[in-house]
Amino acid sequence: MAEFDDPEALLAAARRAYEEGYRQMDAYTPLPIEGLAEALGLRHTGVPPIVLAGGLIGCLGGFYLQYWVAVIDYPINVGGRPLNSWPAFIPVTFELTILVAALFAVFGLLALCRLPMPYHPVFNVRRFELASRNRFFLCIEARDPLFDRRRTRQFLESTRPRGVYDVDH
Repeated sequence: MAEFDDPEALLAAARRAYEEGYRQMDAYTPLPIEGLAEALGLRHTGVPPIVLAGGLIGCLGGFYLQYWVAVIDYPINVGGRPLNSWPAFIPVTFELTILVAALFAVFGLLALCRLPMPYHPVFNVRRFELASRNRFFLCIEARDPLFDRRRTRQFLESTRPRGVYDVDH
């Protein structure tokens, strides 16, 4: 893990690490940095398909729930309308679509980000607490195919960080 004083140095190091072939890396910053996600190679997110699935489940579930109650379980003829009067089902169907899609978005995002994570090995680095204040960190993970402790450390030192630290589990 390398510590940097400013966001520009972190961004340059992340771009260089990606160019060198490192793919399993993450950055920790006290504020959002424009272009950092692209520099780390984070181009795809799985949230939109999860939200779409949640919306479809909510829509179909809401419609089927109303259909089952109004037509099958407890049919009541109101004003001579047909039992399956779908225009009356629109508000509840819409609301359940939004509700279930939002729930899928929240829990899907938590699952994709592997949260909650009460412990992460980077917490073992003493200076990492500064990541929430005024320091910027780039961590190349050991599961990266190119990771070699000595070579990766030399690479990180070549990016001119404030310090390079080993992250132990």
